[in-house]
Amino acid sequence: MSDNVKLPALTDSELSLSNRVATLTFRRHDVRNALTGTALIEDIICVAEWVNRTPEVSVLILTGDGSAFSAGGNIKEMSERDSIHKQGAFGGDVYTVQEKYRLGIQRIPLAMNAIDIPVIAAINGPAIGAGFDLTCMCDLRIGSTKALLGETFVNLGIIPGDGGAWFLQRLIGYQKAAELTLTGRMISADEAKTLGILLEVVEHEQLMDRAMELAQRIADKPPQALRMTKRLLKSAQKMELPEFLEQCALMQGICHNTEDHIEAVNAFIEKRTPSYQGK
Repeated sequence: MSDNVKLPALTDSELSLSNRVATLTFRRHDVRNALTGTALIEDIICVAEWVNRTPEVSVLILTGDGSAFSAGGNIKEMSERDSIHKQGAFGGDVYTVQEKYRLGIQRIPLAMNAIDIPVIAAINGPAIGAGFDLTCMCDLRIGSTKALLGETFVNLGIIPGDGGAWFLQRLIGYQKAAELTLTGRMISADEAKTLGILLEVVEHEQLMDRAMELAQRIADKPPQALRMTKRLLKSAQKMELPEFLEQCALMQGICHNTEDHIEAVNAFIEKRTPSYQGK
């Protein structure tokens, strides 16, 4: 199946597809996979849009090449900002920088929040600032023992301009998110698991195998039901119960009329492995 699916052209990342699981690997280890000063923002947005229009994909894994998942913003680029010539992602007056954020890194949370399929962050190393926030935009997070995480913006005299404060408090609650954001401290993979940020912590060498195992377990489910379940989970965070139940009833009506639902029921009764067609 993967051979028949056209993958998008990327600049600083590598995308692969196998058994309905797409893996996006950041390939800018020279700058610890920084999101600014590279093409990673465009790559992430491109893949986010691609998975939504590609029914052959059921799960997306994000991971980093080299020692880091992502260092977030490029601090060297921050140090070279020039308010007169408005160079780089951070240069310019207040309104120029505001527009650069809106047209730059803030496109990531909007794109990630609109993804219809489950997204797994396989955190291979440090995920700092905007890199940490990117992991919080994913549905599931697995960290290697080498993972370090930090909402470190305040240490540089800035705020989480990529929307990180919105995602983190929804993940672990206001008080703990406030403590991490206001202190800017780094946390280990084990502490991140205790806080509920990470689902699991595994040995570094086992990270991708475990992420792929989890992804495949999810991808084996009926594709349409998976996408609708993801939408329901997101809707439940903002809808009142009566409105949410109405949406559930509508989606359930759709599911009951799919070929995959009939196949799942028949396979259960016949005690065999189902074969789903995404219909």
